Amino acid sequence: MLKIILFSLLSVLTLKAQDTVKDTVAVKNDTVQNLKFNYKQLIIPGVLIGYGLIGLESDQLKGFNSQIHNEVKEDIDKKITIDDFSQYAPAVSVYALNGFGVEGKNNLKDRTIILGTSYVIMTATILGLKSITKVERPDGSSNNSFPSGHTATAFAGAEFLYQEYKDKSIWYGIAGYAIATGTGVFRMVNDRHWLTDVAAGAGIGIMSTKIAYWISPYVTKKIFGEKEKNVSSVITPFYNGKQIGFGFAMAF
Repeated sequence: MLKIILFSLLSVLTLKAQDTVKDTVAVKNDTVQNLKFNYKQLIIPGVLIGYGLIGLESDQLKGFNSQIHNEVKEDIDKKITIDDFSQYAPAVSVYALNGFGVEGKNNLKDRTIILGTSYVIMTATILGLKSITKVERPDGSSNNSFPSGHTATAFAGAEFLYQEYKDKSIWYGIAGYAIATGTGVFRMVNDRHWLTDVAAGAGIGIMSTKIAYWISPYVTKKIFGEKEKNVSSVITPFYNGKQIGFGFAMAF
């Protein structure tokens, strides 16, 4: 059964690797390079979110959740809290790669605005759904299981890494999605989330970053302006077990 879980989540990697559509548009100088809207980009995150939402009411999917939960508890005794850190790895990798001289699609200011926008969308969606659905966690610790905030953060970062470096190599994106998938798996292994929570979180994370790229020209121009070029910034996401969010600071 654990193989089924891994196959279901890793299938996202296969779909992303097969995505060879050129969905960027070139713009002048070093201003933001945004995604060109294509409804096909909504299929993968839409399916993941839909699976999670259907699972809120479907007895069959709830039974599948319980089956996976029971098997994980039988086969794995020790919890590994690496998911508390791995959720941030894909997004941090973008800045690390740039620090080592591997330039991404956008400059520091633009990519930071995109990531910040993604986190705003993701955080609002996650907290809103948690407060509405009130799904009990597998370990019974609280009623804010749906959807998985850790998984959403990881997949938002994975899509961010993919978009920034896919023109360099598809393997950057695949690596990011592998880490995000591992984060989702460990959320179940650590008895913190159901499969439906993880699936919905993954979809929300991916879609949040896609939306951030779609609206980034407006956000960059109307809110932050385009004249300033020298900029330093930092984003510090957090998750305290009940809430997910981020701290954002930018100096011009």
